[in-house]
Amino acid sequence: MSLTAIRIAINEMDFIKARDDDETANLIWNDSAVQHEKIAELRNYQRINHFPGMGEICRKDCLARNMSKMIKCQPQEYSFIPKTWIFPAEYTQLQNYVKELRRKRKQKTFIVKPSNGAMGHGIWLIRNCEKLPAQEHFIVQEYLDKPFLMEGYKFDLRIYILVTSCDPLRIFLYNDGLVRMGTEKYHAPSEANLSQLYMHLTNYSVNKHNENFERDETVDKGSKRSISWFTQFLRCNDYDVAKFWGDISELVVKTLIVAEPHVLHAYRMCRPGQPPGSDSVCFEVLGFDIILDHKLKPWLLEINRAPSFATDQKIDYDVKKGALLNALKLLNIRASDKKRNLAQQKAEAQRRLYGHGSMKKLPAASSDWEKQRHTLERRREELKEQLAQVRKQFSREQHEKQHLGNYRRIYPPDDKLLLEKYESLLSAAFQTFLAGRAASLQKEMNNPLKRMKEEDILDLLEQCELDDEKLMGKSSRQRGPKSLSAMPECSQTPRRQRPDYLADFTSCSSVDNSCSSSDEEMGERRKTEGSQEKRGEKKVSYDLGESRMHWKPSVKPFKNNTAPSVSPTLSGPIRRSISCPRSIASLSSPSEVRALSSRPSPMVPMATPFIRPGSAMLRSHSLSRSGYAPRVPHSNSLGTIHSNIGDSLIHLRSKEQEADLVHQTLAALTAMRIRFPGKTEEEAEAVLDEILDNWKYHKPKVASYWLVKLDSTKQRKVLDIVRTNVRLALQRIWREPDVESLHLYRLFNRVFNRLLWSHGQGLWNCFSNTGSSWETIFSKSSEVASPQELQCCRRLVQLCRDCLLVVYKFVSESRGSLSGLSPEWDDTR
Repeated sequence: MSLTAIRIAINEMDFIKARDDDETANLIWNDSAVQHEKIAELRNYQRINHFPGMGEICRKDCLARNMSKMIKCQPQEYSFIPKTWIFPAEYTQLQNYVKELRRKRKQKTFIVKPSNGAMGHGIWLIRNCEKLPAQEHFIVQEYLDKPFLMEGYKFDLRIYILVTSCDPLRIFLYNDGLVRMGTEKYHAPSEANLSQLYMHLTNYSVNKHNENFERDETVDKGSKRSISWFTQFLRCNDYDVAKFWGDISELVVKTLIVAEPHVLHAYRMCRPGQPPGSDSVCFEVLGFDIILDHKLKPWLLEINRAPSFATDQKIDYDVKKGALLNALKLLNIRASDKKRNLAQQKAEAQRRLYGHGSMKKLPAASSDWEKQRHTLERRREELKEQLAQVRKQFSREQHEKQHLGNYRRIYPPDDKLLLEKYESLLSAAFQTFLAGRAASLQKEMNNPLKRMKEEDILDLLEQCELDDEKLMGKSSRQRGPKSLSAMPECSQTPRRQRPDYLADFTSCSSVDNSCSSSDEEMGERRKTEGSQEKRGEKKVSYDLGESRMHWKPSVKPFKNNTAPSVSPTLSGPIRRSISCPRSIASLSSPSEVRALSSRPSPMVPMATPFIRPGSAMLRSHSLSRSGYAPRVPHSNSLGTIHSNIGDSLIHLRSKEQEADLVHQTLAALTAMRIRFPGKTEEEAEAVLDEILDNWKYHKPKVASYWLVKLDSTKQRKVLDIVRTNVRLALQRIWREPDVESLHLYRLFNRVFNRLLWSHGQGLWNCFSNTGSSWETIFSKSSEVASPQELQCCRRLVQLCRDCLLVVYKFVSESRGSLSGLSPEWDDTR
């Protein structure tokens, strides 16, 4: 029975069965797709095992249609699905393809599948496509006639994937699964054996009816085996196991990237008003069916949104029970969730009643001073909301790290370059599937706050306080970047006025109230939740089509005594949490860039090293940065947890060795040159000289291009040209693949962050004679920068300045206007 593995996992988790009419169950399990109305009605503490919109990759025709669109824009990345035609719409295209094959004297076999079929029903093979009915609804795929064979049999892999959230996307791969073999020896398809489905199909539901099906319980025998055994088989036969699993992981992530725009859009429609980054009410355990060709390349066959959890054999019991049990532990469903959610709803109602936390509308007749104060306050609220999300995300990651079991997270990945590639594909997917329909989602993806870490947000909050003191007429403690009004006067004014320097960030949604208690309340809450966990009851509901089955065992104490995690507070003093990183990660796609550099310019003053004043003098009374726990290695902007290996290697270096490596880095930065596409180094130097010699003419044009016509994403893209090459240089010099753990790279990231501050105002200030405001970030940081490290940072700023000038000149020459980054720049940079 299909519920056997689920029953076992539920019992081991100490859940109890709810009544049929009880709509308050913590967990709801359906074997069929869930209506959107059902998801909309769920309370925040409830979990249901399906996402809306996932049918876009789980139906065979929808998967083929969406993959076809992605193949058109990313052909190199989406080459893992056989050529597919959807009938009846693409009948003519298939016939033309067959005619082309016949002209080349080639013949191929095709496999026909129902659009929404399952369990091998209605599948057949054909070689003469002219016999296919033109008006039937099915899909036709090229048949992979050279599969990887095991003991002469064809087989496929059932991979179990857990998606815990779509906002943000989080994907986990179970390290075990099923190898499902055919029951007749494989031979290449011919007219004589096309009907022998036991040879060509690997579906268990088909082959179990063959008398040759072996139900051997031995790990290395039988028609159904485990993927853990198959991995050992590959290792013993000298196959590259790491590459095999890497290819499988990429296939899964890229496929779910295709689904993400549809799923996220549908989820937001079902849950309007739910803050981004809050706990997802949906999760999904998917079954990916993957076949390997003779070169061990994985090909995607189909995706099951309701994979069978029947336990006909011991291997089913072991694999499926483990996948479910580990998934439920990762979801972190607790008995106290219901009470906590009720308390949050009451607190939110009181806040709305008394108007706390809501921004008042500004009257139309307000003065400029009032408008600036209102903008500053709105900015501060956005930063606080984002800070709460970052801290809550860190808490969630800590739980995942401790309860992975036999799962491993494949998105977001630990590899930074791989993450950037996935983010680029995700951006392309949003442009492909939601162009013109979900502008808010695309705008949110490009929100600079979304990529920031706790340290950066705390820096911005402190800068808000500094700006507030200026507006209030108080003496400023630090000199931050000036607003656009401080731009040097120019002979030509840009046609469009740039927005106020404080109003550039996209507004964030309200944050979950679980992050709004004081530090003293956190301890009490942990005690209360711990006692609730011991005496509370979890309810679980199973909805299988027409019938709903419930059961309620006696209450037992939980085996897991881990105290529930509580998000850090945001009311009262804002403190640095243990997750506090010190850099902002790039979201742009990684492109290989030629060697960069620039030369020092008289426009940038070389400030002398300074002694950092005491942190107590620099901190605001409401921004206490003393951590409430020891600091741990920071995570990236999408939640990657770094291992401690890199940090331990760094600590092993002596001060002399680090000083020498910093010196080598400075030499490498000094040797870098900004390459102008299509020009030699000498010609590029001449271009920069021409711009600087005629700065009075170019200054307004550069200001208009950088501050007005480039949005924050394109500004980041310009600086990422420098960032990518600096990262590569650090990896080579320091021999550290994860440069984010380096103290010097964290300093660099703080500089990049400050240069992008206030819609690029930080970099523009570097073109004025008082443009050293970026150096103030080190005076209010707990990280001390040595004189040599400061020289590296100054050189980095010079590279960014000259990179902007080169991009500006390249765009103006290639397009005749300064409307944005030219696509040619991406290809030749």
